[in-house]
Amino acid sequence: MDVLAFLYPALRPLLFALDAETAHRLTIKALRILPRGPVPAHNPALRVTLWDRHFPNPVGLAAGFDKNAEIIAPMLGLGFGFVEAGTVTPKPQPGNPRPRIFRDPENDAVINRMGFPSVGMNAFKANLEEFLETRPRPEGLVGINIGMNKSQTDPARDYMALVRTLGPFADYITVNISSPNTPGLRDLQEPQAFRDLAGQLLEERARACGRHMPPPLLVKLSPDLGERQQEDLARAALDSGIDGLILTNTTLDRPVHLPESFREEKGGLSGQPLSEKSTDMIRNFYRLTGGKLPIIGAGGVSSGLDAYDKIRAGASLVQIYSALAFQGPGVVKRITAELAQLLKKDGYATIDEAVGKGI
Repeated sequence: MDVLAFLYPALRPLLFALDAETAHRLTIKALRILPRGPVPAHNPALRVTLWDRHFPNPVGLAAGFDKNAEIIAPMLGLGFGFVEAGTVTPKPQPGNPRPRIFRDPENDAVINRMGFPSVGMNAFKANLEEFLETRPRPEGLVGINIGMNKSQTDPARDYMALVRTLGPFADYITVNISSPNTPGLRDLQEPQAFRDLAGQLLEERARACGRHMPPPLLVKLSPDLGERQQEDLARAALDSGIDGLILTNTTLDRPVHLPESFREEKGGLSGQPLSEKSTDMIRNFYRLTGGKLPIIGAGGVSSGLDAYDKIRAGASLVQIYSALAFQGPGVVKRITAELAQLLKKDGYATIDEAVGKGI
């Protein structure tokens, strides 16, 4: 994919002249048809073993970029250590009306109110199976981010159907209960609702995937949780038997330095303005869980230092999305190269040695 990295500086003004969603769809189409270059070599110092799975590096693509599992191979070809596809819902749904993505390039910020647009789990599964048959297949793991349909009144039914149908194909599963754009979804972060849902999904995972090396089950949480809510959810997460957390989803906060017209858009804010808030929450949950529950850090990672800060706060892996939109495909190699330099500078031989050392 070096050709795409080479072309991006020239293409960026054209892409940013389009509305954000149109630009994104054109990017997806380009990634599907452009010839793939040689798969980049991964630095051995950045390899991470987690849940008995081997990640070639700790930098992954966050959910939302490849909603329908269309471009997993091209994204791994950019150098990502893992790709999280989705959010996928059981039935196809269009999501919220357009426009629903808004960019602030000056502050590397994005607001979205997508509302889980999805081709549905059957088409998603077909795309996933196509990737799994790819030869040669680039190194890297695949997570699947699952969500409920907007019309569903019993969320557990949707999540269980997705675990049953897609779980056998996943390296890990992320349960999205924290998007601010689906009414009632964040209510599932109430501790008892969290425990109940987690218990049902773990039982469904055992039925669908067997008990030997089933895909780890992670839950993605909101950055807008208060201190008491974080304490309660940390206990619930430890009690529930889930395998990890993704911290964090987008925020409803609107920092005052953002342009007023941008701030007034409804939806979840992501990108650089979320960085400190998500890192603080990673640090809190790492302390609250005693480091017993692996964390994937997301929110405002746009450099090796951002990634390193989240790792030192307690994340074993990190994810990016907005940085890819603003900096282009070369950002992946830059972040991993900078991260390797920071590890070496501080005398760490592996990522694992640095996790939580900034507490």
